Amino acid sequence: MSNNPIKMNKLRTIIRLYEEQHGLKTIASLSRTSRNTVRKYIQNWNSLGMSYEIFQQKSDSELHELFCVREGFDTSNPRLEELDSLMPEICKALSKRGMTAFRQWEQYRASHPDGYSLTQFRLAIRRYRKINHPSMRMEHKAGDKMFVDYCGDKLWIYPYNEPPRQVEVFVSVLGCSLLTYVEATYSQSKEDFISAEVPPKSWTG
Repeated sequence: MSNNPIKMNKLRTIIRLYEEQHGLKTIASLSRTSRNTVRKYIQNWNSLGMSYEIFQQKSDSELHELFCVREGFDTSNPRLEELDSLMPEICKALSKRGMTAFRQWEQYRASHPDGYSLTQFRLAIRRYRKINHPSMRMEHKAGDKMFVDYCGDKLWIYPYNEPPRQVEVFVSVLGCSLLTYVEATYSQSKEDFISAEVPPKSWTG
């Protein structure tokens, strides 16, 4: 492995996932690295006796010296590194309305004829999102919490004999059962917000 920012980012990901107590199989899958390589990095990491806080402060050159020159092995894969380098822009484009993974893949293959298949391309997107936007499962006691918010997009309504207008969409979810309540309000004002939080009579009997 050369002193390459993309490769060093992969190394940082491996150590972070290990510190988060993920298993070897999961780390190898998410980082797209062989288990043997992941195992070597982790063994090297455990032998350093370094805190994770200090590890985060190390430069790419310092990490290269500690994990690559010291171990003397190369895990380069130019085609994969190229795809990984494109992932931030690809995922940013996918956040735009109407954009699809298939369209992004077509653009990718147009400039990289020997690139990965659509299936592998989609897997790369899922791995990138899982690593960079991790989620955590939370357990809730029944009836203990309710989560409320407004959706980002407004809806159009068409009242009878009235001009169309946009409305806000209020959503509340019970943490344990995931029972969901949705209501359209004219605005996000304090009055409309409080009114939407009052449960319908059908809920209270």
